[in-house]
Amino acid sequence: MSQVNRLPGGGRIDRSQPLTFTFNGQTYQGYAGDTLAAALLANGVDVVGRSFKYSRPRGIVAAGAEEPNAVLQLGSCEAAQVPNVRATQQALFNGLVARSTNGWPSVDTDLMALVGKVGGKLMPPGFYYKTFMYPQSLWLTYEKYIRKAAGLGRAPTERDPDIYDHVNRHCDVLVVGAGPAGLAAALAAARSGARVILADEQEEFGGSLLDTRETLDGQPAAEWVAKALAELEKMPEVTLLPRATVNGYHDHNFLTIHQRLTDHLGEVAPLGANGVRQARQRIHRVRAKRVVLATGAHERPLVYANNDVPGNMLAGAVSTYLRRYAVAPGRRLVLSTNNDYAYRVVLDWLDAGLEVAAVADARSNPQGDWVNGARRRGVRILTGSAVVECLGSKRVSGARICAIDAQAGKVVGTGERIDCDLIASSGGYSPVVHLASHLGGRPQWREDILAFVPGPGNGVQLRIDAGAVNGVFSLGEVLTDGYRAGAQAAEEAGFKAVDGSLPKAEARREEATVALFLVPHDKPTSRAPKQFVDLQNDVTAAGIELAVREGFESVEHVKRYTALGFGTDQGKLGNINGLAIAARALGISIPQMGTTMFRPNYTPVTFGAVTGRHCGHLFEPKRYTALHRWHLENGAEFEDVGQWKRPWYFPKPGEDMHAAVARECLAVRNAVGILDASTLGKIDIQGPDAREFLNRVYTNAWTKLDVGKARYGLMCKEDGMVFDDGVTACLGDNHFLMTTTTGGAARVLEWLELYHQTEWPELKVYFTSVTDHWATMTLSGPNSRKLLAEVTDIDLSNEAFPFMSWKEGQVGGVPARVFRISFTGELSYEINVQADYAMGVWEQLIEAGQRYGLTPYGTETMHVLRAEKGFIIVGQDTDGSVTPDDLNMGWCVGRNKPFSWIGRRGMNRADCLREDRKQLVGLKPVNPNQVLPEGAQLVFDPRQSIPMQMVGHVTSSYRSAALGCSIALALVKGGLKRMGERVFAPLADGSVIEAEICSSVFYDPKGERQNV
Repeated sequence: MSQVNRLPGGGRIDRSQPLTFTFNGQTYQGYAGDTLAAALLANGVDVVGRSFKYSRPRGIVAAGAEEPNAVLQLGSCEAAQVPNVRATQQALFNGLVARSTNGWPSVDTDLMALVGKVGGKLMPPGFYYKTFMYPQSLWLTYEKYIRKAAGLGRAPTERDPDIYDHVNRHCDVLVVGAGPAGLAAALAAARSGARVILADEQEEFGGSLLDTRETLDGQPAAEWVAKALAELEKMPEVTLLPRATVNGYHDHNFLTIHQRLTDHLGEVAPLGANGVRQARQRIHRVRAKRVVLATGAHERPLVYANNDVPGNMLAGAVSTYLRRYAVAPGRRLVLSTNNDYAYRVVLDWLDAGLEVAAVADARSNPQGDWVNGARRRGVRILTGSAVVECLGSKRVSGARICAIDAQAGKVVGTGERIDCDLIASSGGYSPVVHLASHLGGRPQWREDILAFVPGPGNGVQLRIDAGAVNGVFSLGEVLTDGYRAGAQAAEEAGFKAVDGSLPKAEARREEATVALFLVPHDKPTSRAPKQFVDLQNDVTAAGIELAVREGFESVEHVKRYTALGFGTDQGKLGNINGLAIAARALGISIPQMGTTMFRPNYTPVTFGAVTGRHCGHLFEPKRYTALHRWHLENGAEFEDVGQWKRPWYFPKPGEDMHAAVARECLAVRNAVGILDASTLGKIDIQGPDAREFLNRVYTNAWTKLDVGKARYGLMCKEDGMVFDDGVTACLGDNHFLMTTTTGGAARVLEWLELYHQTEWPELKVYFTSVTDHWATMTLSGPNSRKLLAEVTDIDLSNEAFPFMSWKEGQVGGVPARVFRISFTGELSYEINVQADYAMGVWEQLIEAGQRYGLTPYGTETMHVLRAEKGFIIVGQDTDGSVTPDDLNMGWCVGRNKPFSWIGRRGMNRADCLREDRKQLVGLKPVNPNQVLPEGAQLVFDPRQSIPMQMVGHVTSSYRSAALGCSIALALVKGGLKRMGERVFAPLADGSVIEAEICSSVFYDPKGERQNV
């Protein structure tokens, strides 16, 4: 397998370890030490993807995190699929499988390119908003094809075989970036004795020193890197994190680091020495006393016509591929630049024995050392000129170079065509200010370097900037600045700085960079061939100017209208050029234009890394009641309620769910049933202000609730909407037991604590979750009193133990609290015992209940029974948009309480007092055998045209064995005043179910059965 662009020698690759990989189904070869991008370039692969909007062929542009085009899909099998991986950041491993994320039928021959070529001028910024508005009925069709055309990769459909980690760390100094400034800073801080973490996103530490042609102390810079790392590795207080991107800078000097532990070893993490699979990636959660930002700078491309054709690359990236990977991505080079440092690519290219066709320098008379070095080697330098247009389609075939007036933005000569197969461009350097901006800090413009640098931390970020990010570029000054920053960080963290020596870099004369953010063309920007600013999102200079003409003047508005800086690129290459073009169109300066806000994450982070080990049972543990074993042994089917496994129903042989539920319902109505209700939330509330607190969080009054009594209550959010309900019992003058819905227990406890700690801290009241402490067994049905009497010493007579009261006593020889409350409308008792005793009490009840027809029942039966009585389930019959009055539960609102309760003001808003609000009612289908689907939308007129006017929806619907018909609860507009009227439920299959609006209480409307 021939690597046509691989140089015969050089680079930091290991030629003794050839690696085989595939790209778009074609097999290639690279070497250990390659990135995927380097290996693709070595094998002469030009087109790696298609552009977002126009489907234009795109090639590799950069060599690091700023790469906009080579965003690929990895994985040889479905479970190993990883979308949107930058080829420039993916280390090559044997067997790697990669493919382009778009292009049909192939990336080389993409039919969508015809749309971009023919209709490109019809797709300016905002055309989506303007074109696909009408007709409204076709939007779903438009959306389907827009999404299909716009995708970047796809998520796997099978379970991820890998594991991921989270680690919490503390340090005195965190150094972000391990280039020359970062290494110097780490050495300074570590020599002082500080705890230091050094993190860098590359496979190797060293940054630009790994491929620079500059020397330190007369030796290759990489040798000093090796010495510095050897010193750091010996220090016990230093932690080195390679392949670790600091993605977020958060409050209180808290930073998140995404480390790719085994991505370089294979598509699935290998097994460790102990036979356990290693973690693939890790998130380090770091709290640092001080942070040194040594994040460097990104080279800016020049913006000229057709600058997206494969073979247009950053000058620095070309040098990186030459010197670090021994890859020459072409044979005949043209360089277009406005600065001295870009000339290193010319010298590197010549050193590799390759041809430099010409250099176009926008400056009138550059005389820097590297510029003159190129002249001495016979390179043709066209001053006051630039590449104004690239020639070629799927690969650069030439460059058109013209004399320009950079300040006026005009072409001033006819120019010439120069044949070449590679155009390297450099428009200056943009410090990587992203992390410094994550907490809202605004970068500051420096005219002397034509770039933004980080603004002050202002106490929000305890950081020190060093090196290129600080606007310092010459190697010697970068090292000095880095050491200064490390020493300062250590001192501010409480350590005494130690003097140390640094290697000497060769002094080099450089001349100033000239501002050139858009290379002019013979034609106006709107008529010239496309000049791309953001290569990933197909944002052009003409598009930015159009956005300004259409009234988008804020940089944030321009960004959103054009998509400049969107996606995985986040504007690393295009932002400065883009905002400069917008500023010029508006006639304002670049600092007046400002920058967009940078937010975490700096580069994409996998969901696996975000989740870490917090998945499966570690994220959402399965909770079981003390009676779970009995339910299993007796054939229960289970459903998940919150995190709990609750018995759903208990089928007998030959029964389906409907038959089992019907049998259980009739058993409760005619004899007695038993339910495991242990999962209900239970909160113990104590303190001298407990009553007052309950008065404020519940809608009804609690001041006069006597000891031994219980009361039903509703809780509302501030907007007056119901968010939980339950029964609270008075255990003592200052002691209450609150019950909540199963799924709402944690939410309610958090709500109580929130209001106590932030709104009413003066109230002396304390909350303790006791859900797991008590097991609850509910006996319900006409025979429940007779059954319970068999195993308790409590007087169960109606006179001694009335409805909505509770007693303490013995049940099955165990201390118990028994509550006489009912969620079924039948005579019911809720027996609470310590969870450890639950199984013994349950088994005694089961044995004693045989003579009374005792039947265990599950949650589905409970739902039917409560619906027959019109009792609500919060979260099913409510959806966060209904008030107590909407539920016809105004009786549960204490409007005369002296102190306002949570939700009172919200309930009195004009909108909440409308008579046509959706209100809870009952529905009886005209055909009693038809069961309304839950969630079915309701209309008053089924003959109206689509889209119909929806007037409500079904919240609960069941077949009632006790009533011999189907019933439903629903929220209907103005429903409480529409009793006896008809509503209709049009279904997806074209059928319509007609129902009559009725009371929500279907069974025993007077409540006589629960009061016997």
